[in-house]
Amino acid sequence: MTKCAFIPNFFKFYNMLWSAALPFLKRHPRLAPTFDRRINPVHLEPADIWIQAASAGEAYLAVCIIKALDVDRPVTILLTTTTEQGMEILTQALSQKEYSPHISLCFDIFPLDSPKAMDKAVYQVNPAVMVLLETELWPAHLYALKRNHTRVLIINGRLSRKSSRYYRLTKAFWRCFAPERILAISDQDAQRFSQVFSHTHIGIMDNIKFDRMKFQKTDTDSDVSALAAIVPRQLPLSILASFRRQEEKQIIDMVKGLKKEVPNQVIALFPRHVHRIAPLLKKLNNNGLKVYKGSQISSVLTGPAIILWDRFGDLYQAYKHADVVFVGASLVPLGGQNFMEPAALGIPTIIGPHWQDFAWVGKEIFNTGAVTRCKNRQHVVKTMCRHLVKSGNRKTRIDAVSHYISQKQGGAQIAAETILASWKRNRPFIGN
Repeated sequence: MTKCAFIPNFFKFYNMLWSAALPFLKRHPRLAPTFDRRINPVHLEPADIWIQAASAGEAYLAVCIIKALDVDRPVTILLTTTTEQGMEILTQALSQKEYSPHISLCFDIFPLDSPKAMDKAVYQVNPAVMVLLETELWPAHLYALKRNHTRVLIINGRLSRKSSRYYRLTKAFWRCFAPERILAISDQDAQRFSQVFSHTHIGIMDNIKFDRMKFQKTDTDSDVSALAAIVPRQLPLSILASFRRQEEKQIIDMVKGLKKEVPNQVIALFPRHVHRIAPLLKKLNNNGLKVYKGSQISSVLTGPAIILWDRFGDLYQAYKHADVVFVGASLVPLGGQNFMEPAALGIPTIIGPHWQDFAWVGKEIFNTGAVTRCKNRQHVVKTMCRHLVKSGNRKTRIDAVSHYISQKQGGAQIAAETILASWKRNRPFIGN
């Protein structure tokens, strides 16, 4: 660990901040049920490898890594997460023990980064290897790990432009406990990490999220969604999905444009957040659009309609029956939403110009013909109408996306091999 004269003074101040904040955090509704476990982690079990999966997205990555680990001797792995949803994913996905019999798993909540709590946590676990998924950098945690001589790995690493600016400004501090290895998901992310951790070994890996992608057969008749059950089979179905409040005015204009260009269709709206249903419905009505809420429709529609879907969790199934899909958070700089779900189903998928949060997919995805990036809402409407009039071959799109994704899969295996190599290097096996 690089010696930094100001580090002891920093942690004195950092500890004071935590002492002041803890009484308020204790009353936080999401922290209160597990607060004592987060601040006094004496319950943590010793482990050879400790993997931290901050929330739901990282938890899915951790599951892929555990299933890819091919170990030839007993190893104990502690999986921690910060959220209840993350814990639910970890425990349910790994409950069937579809992983090496040499692996012993334990699950727990990740402690708060109070220096006292983290010192105790690292002492309790005493890991040979600490795996941080994506970007999970906490100063007290890293400091305790370094003093414990634990090898720290950042796997599936990504660093946004905004975050990298902050880390660059404070790089003298972070370099004092830099990770031993970083595997970034793109050249751009690797470059950003190198500007902060110049002495760390930084490599590139395929995003583990590709390993989780599945492909849908063209026949969906046996898997009818709640939306498909009310849409007349002879009418095309357009879905506008995962759009945010900041896009609602443009979405309304898009609905008008779609309705004008292709009157004989059903348009289904799936806002990103359910709490926007009521205000969005009011806006649509004020713009002279007759809209049905999904929960109010009990039988098959008799003709073209606009549906505002007001039930959570039905979007993926609805995608399977769409003729064209627009995925939001992309008309304005919001980072985008997951456009690969409908694309992998062979549905013509349209996004706006902003997709930074999914840049890891790669620009080459637009060459498959399954995903189209448009420069504005007018371009989106024109492209959607083109697909409604001439849909093309769905199987061809599925095959193109399948081939594209298959070439990028294998990230979990690379991560697993890197973790095992670090573990064996730090805790060599001594046989009889």
